[in-house]
Amino acid sequence: METISKAKAFGGTQGVYRHKSEACQCDMTFALFLPPQAEQGPVPVLWYLSGLTCTHQNVMDKGEYRRLAAELGIAILCPDTSPRGDDVPDEPDNWQFGKGAGFYLDATEAPFAKNYNMYSYITEELTELVAQKFPLDMSHQAITGHSMGGHGAITIALKNPERFKSVSAFAPIAQPSTAGWSKPAFEKYLGNDQSVWRAYDTTALIEDGHRIESLLVDQGTSDGFLDDGLRPWLLQEACAKAGIPLTLNMQDGYDHSYYFISTFMDEHLRWHAARL
Repeated sequence: METISKAKAFGGTQGVYRHKSEACQCDMTFALFLPPQAEQGPVPVLWYLSGLTCTHQNVMDKGEYRRLAAELGIAILCPDTSPRGDDVPDEPDNWQFGKGAGFYLDATEAPFAKNYNMYSYITEELTELVAQKFPLDMSHQAITGHSMGGHGAITIALKNPERFKSVSAFAPIAQPSTAGWSKPAFEKYLGNDQSVWRAYDTTALIEDGHRIESLLVDQGTSDGFLDDGLRPWLLQEACAKAGIPLTLNMQDGYDHSYYFISTFMDEHLRWHAARL
């Protein structure tokens, strides 16, 4: 593992690291903020999964999480959204697919199955790596994310409820298997059998019996992707039928940007801290 950069912030350390990934068959980069409490011993960790077109850098620069994370004693782990490199298959003119759009799944279709294994990368490879290299209390993990990353956070938590003590999301894609900006990607990554897609669809996972203890979601009412891509009412319906307590905050006038995310980041950090 290579250290790309380290900087002190709020008594803690913001680092960026690179390593060779077996799951994605390329070099992968991630960011990790360690609060000052990590100098005394392992600290709880909150995963943040980013959205379409993003990398680890977006939330690190614009998410405004370090001040409160340092106060609460929580590490913030920010992976990339997809495999990277000249040899990774891509559609450069399609921002909804390929590099920057891994959708946190394990692809089964050629030529994408070799590299696009973000589910295994997050839940296995990167988990093992950071557990070995950093003072993290891996018995106390939480997960959140934005948009595509919100979809990733909820689906990963639904399939690993014993691992994540809490889950939240900012403007998640509630039903990616039918949304206009994600259905084509699912077909290219996973093939034509839509029953396979259910393993990476929040509402389908809930319908199929997967459960989490509770869920916090913030969604802007002025989000340009609200009606076609995000559709939080589908998540609300699925949680109501399954008896999953959902706190859905429709935030008046907010859009899909990091202005929205940074505004409500503190509330999400406190939500997770209470459960960690």
